Amino acid sequence: MTVTISFALAAALANAVHLMTQHAASVGVSKKQRGWGLVTFLIRQPLWLLGWVAAAGGFIFQAIALHSGQLSIVQPLLVTELVFALVLRRFWVRQRISTAAWVAALITCAALAVFLTAAQPHGGHVRPDTVDWASALAVFGGVVGVLSIMATWGSPLRRAALYATAASVTWALMAAFIKATTDVLTTSGPLGTLAHWPIYALVASGVIGSVLQQAALQTGPLSVSQPLIVVVDPAIAIVLSVWIFDERFTLSATERAVAAVAFCVMAMGVTLLSRTAPSDLDRSMPVKR
Repeated sequence: MTVTISFALAAALANAVHLMTQHAASVGVSKKQRGWGLVTFLIRQPLWLLGWVAAAGGFIFQAIALHSGQLSIVQPLLVTELVFALVLRRFWVRQRISTAAWVAALITCAALAVFLTAAQPHGGHVRPDTVDWASALAVFGGVVGVLSIMATWGSPLRRAALYATAASVTWALMAAFIKATTDVLTTSGPLGTLAHWPIYALVASGVIGSVLQQAALQTGPLSVSQPLIVVVDPAIAIVLSVWIFDERFTLSATERAVAAVAFCVMAMGVTLLSRTAPSDLDRSMPVKR
């Protein structure tokens, strides 16, 4: 449990660093820079390179956490990425953070702690049945497809919400693929992993999720897409943890009710945090030109 929580929080911190550094590096990009000129400019930015190192570290930390623990613990803990990003904005970028944002961060962390304590995720197995995989992929793959099609028309807010939800469902599936891939990796080795399907599903979900998330960010405001991207992922992951990996929660109806309420409060905290946190980085942040 300690390893799982530690590496999940490390993954959330690394993801926050990735977000901040990539955003900071892009501040100095001229509107005239396109194509290879843009690539050359970004490669020369230490912050941009640091961001990709952080992204790789986040992926590795998440993989370790998922391999050692439950999907229903790791994915909810990744919500703390928003809290870490807020702390980085205050103490690294020196941005002014509103009281409402700090309150939202506190609500998010407290509700998350209550959820994990009350729900008591435990059990599970690393080798799900083929039937469970097939049924879960058919359902949630279909959901992603339907949401993506529906997002092709309507207002920008509606489209952004649908794209963000589809992306978040894809990220939850990707987490399940990461967990399955790490098991194959430890039992069959790097070359043996290539002979099994989870690694290819992992790559495909990463590409699809990135495309859908980018579509959400380009279509509508961040205040609409970010809460959905952050909250839907752990919610779907919890369903997948039971459906595919046979993870279990407390048998107490009271504790389950408390956990459900805590998860809803956490979702509200994330939404409030997304809308009260600073929207842009300070342009005074050091960027090599």
